[in-house]
Amino acid sequence: MEYLFTYGTLQDLQVQQYIFGRILTGKSDFLSGFKKMENAIYNRYPLVIQSGNPKDTVQGMVYEITPLDLAKSDIYETSAYIREKVVLESGIEAWLYVKNSN
Repeated sequence: MEYLFTYGTLQDLQVQQYIFGRILTGKSDFLSGFKKMENAIYNRYPLVIQSGNPKDTVQGMVYEITPLDLAKSDIYETSAYIREKVVLESGIEAWLYVKNSN
């Protein structure tokens, strides 16, 4: 089982149904040391960036997903984002989509 921390459109139930064929089970969590920027990708989608300040937090949802779900979310997120592992305030190690700098 994998964990995915989301802070944008992947929290939308219609998006989940479209991508995964079901509604995901998740819970609220926080990511410290990051800031959320609205409309940062294609002037439409949010992005989180590492701030270096542990007092900065991003609220989101963490979902249990399968490796196949993770591959599907990679396709949905396009090459604008890449995945990296982070540790959430709950202690869960989860994947997070950040800006692809390449």
